[in-house]
Amino acid sequence: MKQGSSTIVIDPVTRIEGHSKITLHLNEDGRVEEARFHVTQFRGFEKLCEGRPFYEMPSLMARICGICPVSHLIASAKACDQLLAVRIPPTADKLRRIFGLAQVTQSHALSLFHLSSPDLLFGMDADPATTNIFGVAEKNPELALDGIRLRQFGQKIIERLGGKRIHPAWVVPGGVSEPLTEANRDAILFALPDALAIAERTLEWFKSTTERFREEISVFGNFPTLFMGIVKKDNGLTFYDGNLRVVDASGHIVAQQLDPAQYESYIGEKVEPWSYLKSAYYKPKGFPDGIYRVGPLARLNVADRCGTPRADQELAEFHELQRTAVLSSFHYHHARLIEILYCIERLEQLLNDPEILSKHVRAVARPNALEGVGAAEAPRGTLFHHYKIDEQGLIRWVNLIIATGQNNLAMNRSVLQVAKHYVHGNRLTPGMLNRVEAVIRCYDPCLSCSTHAFGEMPLRILLLSPAGEVLDEVARA
Repeated sequence: MKQGSSTIVIDPVTRIEGHSKITLHLNEDGRVEEARFHVTQFRGFEKLCEGRPFYEMPSLMARICGICPVSHLIASAKACDQLLAVRIPPTADKLRRIFGLAQVTQSHALSLFHLSSPDLLFGMDADPATTNIFGVAEKNPELALDGIRLRQFGQKIIERLGGKRIHPAWVVPGGVSEPLTEANRDAILFALPDALAIAERTLEWFKSTTERFREEISVFGNFPTLFMGIVKKDNGLTFYDGNLRVVDASGHIVAQQLDPAQYESYIGEKVEPWSYLKSAYYKPKGFPDGIYRVGPLARLNVADRCGTPRADQELAEFHELQRTAVLSSFHYHHARLIEILYCIERLEQLLNDPEILSKHVRAVARPNALEGVGAAEAPRGTLFHHYKIDEQGLIRWVNLIIATGQNNLAMNRSVLQVAKHYVHGNRLTPGMLNRVEAVIRCYDPCLSCSTHAFGEMPLRILLLSPAGEVLDEVARA
């Protein structure tokens, strides 16, 4: 902290998978001049994998996260496919896609309904005692129930295919371990219309709320950056396979058809002394000018189309929000709902494929390469798993690039933008505090399941004078 300044500390921030805090540095005039989002936890998954047999990696990597284990499972298995040097059976490819789409649906539902709907329903200045899922259930029971049902829909698909909802081990090197049964296929198809109806009415509800949040839209991470995401060969939306595309804030293509396996040539990572979370950047632009965003907002900015009727209609409307790329991170919420719609439509297409019940779902081989990279679109953005093995098939080196790290520079800049706009003087209000938190919620960094369920965030913010005197305090139990 600079001499003669004050510091506001939000510690802890528990709405990610781990521990973090936010510090806001004020100048002598009581204005925010610097802000930092600190991740204070070190887990070390890259090191603890060393020495393990490569075929254990997908199941082990699924343990990284209890919210999006399927994404790590898929990216890891794709890296292992490269180590085996095999092409997995077509049905296994489709089943992996179904698995991933189900996870995106349930994860997005968790973020939108459990975390963000209280802000959207009650407003940013509402009493913190009411802005939780219980308050939502009391004021709008249908909205709360829809959130539960939509998340249950996605989780049930994961359970039907993978045997359990959390940390399934069904995706394996070379494909998947078991085929889809006719009974499970029919059960999922039966549930699709209800899930589609929920997605459509929630999207209409969300669009009806945005007029109330014009000010937040203008300052919630609303600045020029690059956007990156995986697209199909026709530049359509995908979550499973394709090449990377990068666009700038004007919507112009910066790079396309980038091979994910060559990520080291265009993605750099920097370690800051105040956080254990690495900051990724686009190498050709350098650090920190190479700031880019990933996730729902980025995917809809880089994709030309979704490829399903309802989602394409909504995407066209989404692109009408700005003549350039859609910049405000507030619109991550809107993008999530469009992606949910796409996922449900795409699930129906895949489940009706005539070969989806094929029993040939795994290619078996020994290691035929010493290095493999797997990439996929997780709910929060592009995910990379990079492995190197020895001749015995033991892991010797691992690098993981997680979506939250790729959004780290943007999250820090977003916190600063929101804090500069709303936090000033020597008096704190719940509305100020909530908006600083809410801009982080837009990105939906990996969050603790137990914290999600209640929507509560135990924290303490102190506003200190230049002499260290406590001028004000806001605490939440």
